[in-house]
Amino acid sequence: MRTIQSKTAQGRVADAPGGHWVYKILPRVLWPYAQLARWDRPIGWQLLMWPCWWSAAMAASAYARPQDTLASLLPPLSTLILFFIGAVAMRGAGCTYNDIVDVNIDNQVERTRSRPLPSGQVSRTKAWLFLILQALAGLAVLLQFDSFTILLGFGSLLIVAAYPFMKRITNWPQFVLGLAFSWGALMGWSAEFGDVNGPAILLYAGAIMWTIGYDTIYAHQDKEDDALVGVKSTARLFGENTKSWLVVLYSGALMCFAVAFANAQVPMPAMAGLIAAAVHMSRQIMFLDIDDNDQCLKLFKSNNQVGWLVFLGLIGGACWSFFKPML
Repeated sequence: MRTIQSKTAQGRVADAPGGHWVYKILPRVLWPYAQLARWDRPIGWQLLMWPCWWSAAMAASAYARPQDTLASLLPPLSTLILFFIGAVAMRGAGCTYNDIVDVNIDNQVERTRSRPLPSGQVSRTKAWLFLILQALAGLAVLLQFDSFTILLGFGSLLIVAAYPFMKRITNWPQFVLGLAFSWGALMGWSAEFGDVNGPAILLYAGAIMWTIGYDTIYAHQDKEDDALVGVKSTARLFGENTKSWLVVLYSGALMCFAVAFANAQVPMPAMAGLIAAAVHMSRQIMFLDIDDNDQCLKLFKSNNQVGWLVFLGLIGGACWSFFKPML
């Protein structure tokens, strides 16, 4: 780690556009906006989307009855597409907002100094306009749902607005990130039932713990830079005890998921997805080296596989419930 020079913290690497396909299909003038929205880093919208898809799948197969059709036990494709579009739009808007708020911090760290705002590629005014456009896309998606779900969606905005400031005042900004990134666990259930109750709340609680866990792994990449500029995180808080904390967080997440599934009375084979996810999470903890930045990033990104495992478990459970009487 290099020392501070001229009051500027030196980071690991420059956070600049790479060879991602997004930059190959977009004209160069739009590259800064793609970087603001992190379109070249799909893991963000994937992790935002999974609680939505889990909740939609859990709601669809909840309280299954023998007379249910297979279509009624599976989440509507239209709902999944809406949540996908909404996740991409709102994740991009959130990243743009974070960069606007954090421009003075990003300007002090070499890894983020090349981002569009601190490097002067995009003005604050243009960044705000881009944020509004993405938010309008998210609003267009939200308006496709019932009134209760629309109001519920608006409820997350206060958390999203507060998140960038949390790293300045608390060691637990990942908890606030979890509140925002897990909101879809409430939305998917609400889209089906027009209400929020036990199973959705339990799924939400589990998703929060999952988010704290995976974002702690991610934050270990930046802990030295964060210390230089005074940014707080659970990575800095947990330190050498990170693996023990991950055991607690991931175990708590899985228990909440299991109780949520049980309360929703989803078909039992859905639990197979949780068992597979538990194996994956255990592997993350086993192989984690908090001082290996590349490995931290790789393990963080692997949580997309956790999303697939839980979702496919729910889909498999619904299919099993439908075909079981025919066997």
